[in-house]
Amino acid sequence: MSATPPLTAREAAQLAWLGARMCKRELAGPDVDQADLQRKFDRVLDGARKRAAQNTRTK
Repeated sequence: MSATPPLTAREAAQLAWLGARMCKRELAGPDVDQADLQRKFDRVLDGARKRAAQNTRTK
């Protein structure tokens, strides 16, 4: 897995919010599915990686 790209304030807030929701679901029990939140988390990170790659190409 590649290193975490630089995050915007919005992306950092989204990841913090999703992380908190994932923790809350974990407290609900081990049988609670978190796949939807994990996909959203990964999508935010993928967007940040894509933006970082575009920024390095334009410089």
